[in-house]
Amino acid sequence: MSFTFAIIGRPNVGKSTLFNRLVGQKLALVDDTPGVTRDRREGEGRLGDLEFTIIDTAGLDEGAKGSLTARMQQQTETAIELADALMFVFDARAGLTPNDRAFADFARRANKPVVLVANKSEGKAGGIGAMESYALGLGDPVQISAEHGEGLSELYDALRAIMPEPEVEDDDEEIDGLTEEDFSKRPIRVAIVGRPNAGKSTFINRLLGEDRLLTSPEAGTTRDSIAVEVNWKGREFRIFDTAGLRRRSRIEEKLEKLSVADALRAVRFAEVVVLMMDSQNRFEEQDLRIADLIEREGRALVIAVNKWDLVEQQGGQIAQLRADADHWLPQVRGVPIVATSGMLGEGVDRLIDAIQDAYAVWNTRVSTAALNRWFEQAVAQNPPPAVAGRRLKLNYVTQTKARPPSFVVFCSRADAVPESYLRYLVNSLRGVFKLPGTPVRITLREKANPFAHKRKRKS
Repeated sequence: MSFTFAIIGRPNVGKSTLFNRLVGQKLALVDDTPGVTRDRREGEGRLGDLEFTIIDTAGLDEGAKGSLTARMQQQTETAIELADALMFVFDARAGLTPNDRAFADFARRANKPVVLVANKSEGKAGGIGAMESYALGLGDPVQISAEHGEGLSELYDALRAIMPEPEVEDDDEEIDGLTEEDFSKRPIRVAIVGRPNAGKSTFINRLLGEDRLLTSPEAGTTRDSIAVEVNWKGREFRIFDTAGLRRRSRIEEKLEKLSVADALRAVRFAEVVVLMMDSQNRFEEQDLRIADLIEREGRALVIAVNKWDLVEQQGGQIAQLRADADHWLPQVRGVPIVATSGMLGEGVDRLIDAIQDAYAVWNTRVSTAALNRWFEQAVAQNPPPAVAGRRLKLNYVTQTKARPPSFVVFCSRADAVPESYLRYLVNSLRGVFKLPGTPVRITLREKANPFAHKRKRKS
């Protein structure tokens, strides 16, 4: 088990900046606005030869019972329970505040080792603030600047004193590369995206069986893209909850722009993307824009129509959903669509099955022989049109890669093949080789003409 540190402290003291510094990536959103972090975020930290799990938390703050602020504090308290030790961070430039003193008592009551971190300690002002921290009774402060990377050697010494000695590994143990079986067992990376207040966080909490992510009737509760590990009937998933995506024209605040950029990054690193829609307002323009983005990024797509418990139940509704999806999203014809209710837990099994099926289709490879048999038949049934009185000749096709399935067609004049004919080939591929919903890429490449040099000589 990895040793775990939780970073705690009042809002806007640089906890997320320190988290990003220790994990070596800009995973957590950082802004001058207090209270940016809401959910707790975990990452694998490294400092020198020390390796540990680190949890970024919301700033400790007081709030009315049941309020969003109070639920953020509950997330922080959960992180403290999970941690083996705490990093109590305060702003050395601002000096100690009454909130720092109150939450230092809170850290002591946790009865866990505490590393006192005086962040923003660069300059004389930072040194004076750090000296004040002795009044907290939490030991010597470690003076650092998380933003500039200063003081990390002193932080290393403080962490090293708390962490247990690392286990010595057997030098004779061989580490082999990933086999095909190992690859099939690795977690499927899934991003859940959609417009604000579609129920993304509620649904993931239902999967986990706990209130891991903050939820609220207010739109825009989620800011960071939070990754959680889910084991569902023996299959591992790494699921990313993301901020709601609004139309670009409505995004004004800098913080929302950062949240949207983080959500788009989650889409690019995912393998399967679940587009979650509100059953009361499905297939709106923004939903279609998001689906088109997912297709252009080449990710496997699954549509979840959430809050299905609010829909008056009638016969034929699921068939109508599928027809609507094919009508509004012809570029991913046959995309899996599942009716769900994150509040009641309905459709969870069906959605997980759809994710696994979409992932399998996304990884499909077709043998060259079968591919060219299909190609000959497809071209014979519907030959490409003549352009400027000259016939187009399509020679053969091959698959270049999967994830998503991508093909190259060798032909005589690549620039003259109409888009409509490429759509015909894509739809035919989907039907014959059972590739519903996944993006399919077809690239045209001109076959070299061995007699071209002779023509040039005659002219």
